Amino acid sequence: MSAPLFANRPDSLGPADENCVPAPLETEIRRIYGRSPLYPQRFALHSEPLQWSCYREIPTLTKKEIVERGHQAFFRDYAEVERGLADKRFEYESTGGTTQSPMTVIMEEGWWNAQTDRAYLASPILRSYVGRPYRKCVLAPVGCSSNICPYEDHPFPHRYFDGTVYLNLTSDPFVFPEAEWDRIVVELQAVQPDVLEGEPIYLSLLARAVRKRRVSVPSIKAVILTYGKASLQHSRRIAEVFPAPQVDLYGSTEAGYLFVGEAFKDDSYVIDGNAFVELVPYRGRADVFQIVVTTRDREAMPLLRYHTGDIVQRFATGFRVLGRESGLYFRPDGSLVSPSEIDAALPEAFSCWHYSLVQTTENRWDFHYVSEEVAPPELEDAVARVLGDGQRVVAFRRRFIAPAASGKFALLKPLAK
Repeated sequence: MSAPLFANRPDSLGPADENCVPAPLETEIRRIYGRSPLYPQRFALHSEPLQWSCYREIPTLTKKEIVERGHQAFFRDYAEVERGLADKRFEYESTGGTTQSPMTVIMEEGWWNAQTDRAYLASPILRSYVGRPYRKCVLAPVGCSSNICPYEDHPFPHRYFDGTVYLNLTSDPFVFPEAEWDRIVVELQAVQPDVLEGEPIYLSLLARAVRKRRVSVPSIKAVILTYGKASLQHSRRIAEVFPAPQVDLYGSTEAGYLFVGEAFKDDSYVIDGNAFVELVPYRGRADVFQIVVTTRDREAMPLLRYHTGDIVQRFATGFRVLGRESGLYFRPDGSLVSPSEIDAALPEAFSCWHYSLVQTTENRWDFHYVSEEVAPPELEDAVARVLGDGQRVVAFRRRFIAPAASGKFALLKPLAK
């Protein structure tokens, strides 16, 4: 049986073999089986060298299954985890995603920082910040993937952790009062960060607040777009105010950082030290894949063949993360529409701080956008042409666009099938 396709660099997998699983991957699989009782309960693994036929029989793990079984299923003695949480050897975070119930994630102390360092080392833009002091400001949902994101209204000095300042105290940046933006902008100026990191919509609205106050932050040398899917509109608005290289850093609370690249360059690649990423052909497209993730060097809640629900597209230069499967639209002929196609369709004269394209009926879409100006009249027809014959688009200028109950935003929201 032929080997499945992986997004990792070949040297991270080891010598290719059509029959046998490469040693680095097999070693990690057996470590995971040894660390967590969940996997032997789901599928018994033999002691002989692992072949691809057996690897394929290991059932994929979904978030739904983790939620149903509970995070306790990953541990033989959960009392030890509770003791570890009490004495800070373990940490926990809750992630809700965009469509499913909240999931508790247990992580060993230091894991998040270690896999973040590996992500930075994989990026030519970020690797110089590893192993040395630097200043960073983060603007993202309060329940973000870092285990030290604040949940209480701490004054500014008490939100400074190891050179990182967490700027916001509440989620949904569209409802921040002007006094809150005043505080955030003052803190940004006071810190003078080398790196600005955040959810793209938050950073876009931060750019609006900074421009409105006619200030600048020349210290910023890199901008990290993470926590959510960025549109080209977000990227341009951010670059107008913070003219620094932008990094697309994709991952999740439960799996860690998986892909890194320069934003909108289609050159993202797997962070080999963090995970093995299997590519599963998606809807018959030769260049579009679901991703199935096996984490590396993880003690608490290691993931084996984890179905993230995310879709990537392969280019000659690398990968583009298209986003969640639920955030993609398929025309009647089966061809794919992602936020990238919507970005490309928007008129050059149009600019906004955020948009969301929502399907309301089989052939009707509402284009909600937040902008200083009314969208040009050709926008509706331009977006409708991308969606396919018979589709109608109506644009609505908004003061704000509400996130989902999870606190996350979506650029493209087709009807649920």
